[in-house]
Amino acid sequence: MWRLQVVVCTLWVLLSTSFGAESKARSCGEVRQAYHAKGFSLVGVPHQEISGEHLHICPQGYTCCTSDMEDKLNQQSKLDFEKLVEESSRDMRVTFVASHKKFDEFFLELLDNSERSLSSMFSRTFGKLYVRNSEVFQDLFIELKRYYTGGNVNLEEMLNDFWSRLLERMFQLFNSQYHFTDDYLECVSKYSDQLKPFGDVPRKLKAQVTRALIAARTFVQGLMVGREVANRVAKVNVAAACVRALTRMLYCPYCRSMPGLKPCQNYCHNVMRGCLANQADLDLEWNTFTDAMLLVAERLQGPFHIDAVIEPIDLKISEAIMIMQNNKILSAKFFQSCGPPKPSSIGRSARGISDVFSARFRPHPPKEKPTRATETSLDRLRAVWTTMQHSVIDIKEKLKVSKRFWSNLPDDICADGKLTESDEEQCWNSHTKARYFPEVVKEGLTNQVNNPEVNLDITRPDTLIRQQIMALRVMTNKLKNAYNGNDIYFQDSSDEGSSSGSGSGCTDGCTTEAVLVGSEAPVMVADRSDVHTAAAGKTLSHGPSQLLLLTTLIASFGTMQPGWR
Repeated sequence: MWRLQVVVCTLWVLLSTSFGAESKARSCGEVRQAYHAKGFSLVGVPHQEISGEHLHICPQGYTCCTSDMEDKLNQQSKLDFEKLVEESSRDMRVTFVASHKKFDEFFLELLDNSERSLSSMFSRTFGKLYVRNSEVFQDLFIELKRYYTGGNVNLEEMLNDFWSRLLERMFQLFNSQYHFTDDYLECVSKYSDQLKPFGDVPRKLKAQVTRALIAARTFVQGLMVGREVANRVAKVNVAAACVRALTRMLYCPYCRSMPGLKPCQNYCHNVMRGCLANQADLDLEWNTFTDAMLLVAERLQGPFHIDAVIEPIDLKISEAIMIMQNNKILSAKFFQSCGPPKPSSIGRSARGISDVFSARFRPHPPKEKPTRATETSLDRLRAVWTTMQHSVIDIKEKLKVSKRFWSNLPDDICADGKLTESDEEQCWNSHTKARYFPEVVKEGLTNQVNNPEVNLDITRPDTLIRQQIMALRVMTNKLKNAYNGNDIYFQDSSDEGSSSGSGSGCTDGCTTEAVLVGSEAPVMVADRSDVHTAAAGKTLSHGPSQLLLLTTLIASFGTMQPGWR
């Protein structure tokens, strides 16, 4: 018995001596070097391990950390985490930023090019005659731009008004021997649906233009919402429990004299799933939003080549005006409905006016070649359209990749070699260098109740994230309606109760940026150097025909000179 006691005592002395020698021999040199590399001063940093009873986050015992060092590393872990999320989401956020700018510029350039071409051609062809009547077409473009930039414009009513105004001008032209009051012209417009002076062309064009413009505007709005939601969610609100968990994972190895030791992968997964639990809850709505964006993107890819589109549209618009010109009994029908007009006191010759009109307005002969200016305009439209088609293909692929981004974010951050150690035996497990045994919890706030690393209150979801979920839900509804050709109000955060319609619930000063992203989200202003370009062609529901539709719609009237006064 005595011998056994001697052996035990000897072993205890040897172990104590060995442990004491090891503890005294462990230097903090590597820790000092790593700590200084983070930008911290070495004043007060131990050269050798000290007793660690003062530590509140990292394991107590012999340590290289003082209380001040632990506090600073705690603050650093928050900054590191914010940077990790920002870097991991950068590519996805850049996709939305760049795509929004690119598509916005595409549509603006197309519509602006149409307006410039119209003004240039009509000015050369009709001179003062066009100048005196150009407001009919200028107002059309003004309203299209206002619609595109979020103005309170009912697109269908605006196009109806355009045709009504054109009818009034042409009706006076064909019957220049009479004087018409405003009330009489209003009556003429009233019976236009019944008498169809332009045939069925206005109805068909209105259907094409509205569907195309709704799809294009909504798609750009969707890119803006995706951009703003991603930017807001990437600026994480780091809870105190998350910061403590991050400090234990990232910097407690410093305090244990192992500054180069990376965390175990499963350990990292639990910490990141806890810290990004609210972001993961965004995923379902984000995926639904992405699917809706892909649907509308289909509307931006037309099967028809531009040459096969623009000529038929030109002829179709020309046909519409010729229908009215060739309908010899049309005026009589309007007179019958609205009453006999009063003769004009000016006494102009009806025959002379009609002859001039017939000579000026006619469809272009099929073999007649366009002017150099027209060729240049079409070449420019072709180039812009071709570029946009490639961009549509590109954004569709990137949208597909962005699905499940938020729920996959913890795994992306904890990827092998990026932040963690793949060797399960040679990694930091929150206490020492050894295997990490707890199971990895699922993503989402409710699943964090069993997270062994991050103690979260699952009854208090992040307010900002909930706002972004609602913003995505609203935008998804708009996208689904746009895919079906229906427009709904683009209200701001002060008008959340607006119902669906075919206009915009925004005030006249809104831009394409004025869309709901959350009650705390500011209304953004589009980055445009020229406000007058603010509405380029929002078309494309069935290919280039929709946007070019407007160009040809306006240009087709260029042969109608004599009707303007």
